[in-house]
Amino acid sequence: MYIAIEGPIGVGKTTLTRHLARALEGEALFEVVEENPFLPLFYEDPERYAFKVQVFFLLSRYKQLEPLAQPGLFERALVADYLFDKDFIFASLNLEGHEWQLYQDLYKNLAPRVPTPDLTIYLRAPLEVLLQRIRRRGRSFERDMDPAYLERLTEAYDRHFARFRGRLWVFDNTDVNYADDPAAAHWVTRQVLARASVD
Repeated sequence: MYIAIEGPIGVGKTTLTRHLARALEGEALFEVVEENPFLPLFYEDPERYAFKVQVFFLLSRYKQLEPLAQPGLFERALVADYLFDKDFIFASLNLEGHEWQLYQDLYKNLAPRVPTPDLTIYLRAPLEVLLQRIRRRGRSFERDMDPAYLERLTEAYDRHFARFRGRLWVFDNTDVNYADDPAAAHWVTRQVLARASVD
């Protein structure tokens, strides 16, 4: 079983990934974020560093996910805190012109080599909640994030998942505290198992 969790910055992907990996006695796969050397620079000067940020993320995510396409390599459940499509969503906001065209060419060549999850969970929460969670986790490079950018990102996610092909659970986690409430955590696990069962 391969489950991918997606949603805008601060929505709770990593928390849910950890919970489900434990509950399913599987493995957790986390995206490389803070290791991206261009990310802090991007927040200071988006126009100059957007392409470098996106290519770093695209290649690092590809290197993590491509081995999953080999049958039998992972016998336990795998829960990832991102979907490969994530990078395309961000790039569609951050790139333009020749850089956007070059990025699309790279993405189209890599995407078919990455396996499709048995279930994708799209986490949603209002902008105010996302901003609160971002402040709470305290990453220095996210401290001055523009709320308008986060709002555009959320809208891009909504558009992407409105036409998503695959098994999908859209889950508004605004008031579901699966991190600290065992009953809520158990409910989420049951929901995932019911939706992810492979035919």
